[in-house]
Amino acid sequence: MQKNLAGNLAIIGGNKLGFAGVAAAYSAALDAGVGQVRLLLPDSLKKTVPRTMNEALFGASTPSGGLSKEARPELLALCSWAQHVLLIGDAGRNSETAIAYEDFIQNYSGPLTITRDAVDLVKNNPTLIAERPYTTLVVSFSQLQKLFQALYYPKVLTFSMQLAYLVEALHKFTLTFPVQLCVLHKDTLLVAYEGQVVSQRWDAPMKIWRGDVAAKVAAYQTFSPATQHFEATVSSIYTQ
Repeated sequence: MQKNLAGNLAIIGGNKLGFAGVAAAYSAALDAGVGQVRLLLPDSLKKTVPRTMNEALFGASTPSGGLSKEARPELLALCSWAQHVLLIGDAGRNSETAIAYEDFIQNYSGPLTITRDAVDLVKNNPTLIAERPYTTLVVSFSQLQKLFQALYYPKVLTFSMQLAYLVEALHKFTLTFPVQLCVLHKDTLLVAYEGQVVSQRWDAPMKIWRGDVAAKVAAYQTFSPATQHFEATVSSIYTQ
């Protein structure tokens, strides 16, 4: 695929204590074949980010070092450029950053992938992500449990549940909500959307916790039509 036809991906994350997930996602997305990748980081990282990472943009940060509400213009400008946005995490736990992320999600209508602690940052507004079209959550089993609980979804998820019961729960949940889910349960990675559930044996959980899986999911969705984001996600999983 020609690089100028492979789409633009925006990656948002980081706080003053680190941006390892952002840097790893940047590399993983380029390796997957995305045309262009740009980063949005809090300006608390300006002195930390290597000068060679010239695709990094900076927005206003909170006193604790995460993105602040004042970064809204940079967030929206970057998203007008991108075909897909990845909230990669390393965002910190600041309530103002949570507000900034929620405001961004409400005002951005394009394809979106959320993972790692970025999911935790917006968990207090679960309908914001569960009812949003063209949204993919790459989550831990614990995060999935909390999402079900926050939405008062009438199905209890337990770590000891058999895979078949989890598949049935994901089938019914994604018939109810338009969100796409990617979750690891024991040694199986599952992708669920519109009642479809695909599973893959998985022995590399660190790829999920580091954000590699979400970066590749976002990359494949970036250079695929929005109407095929389930197929793109499944393809990305099979080629991890």
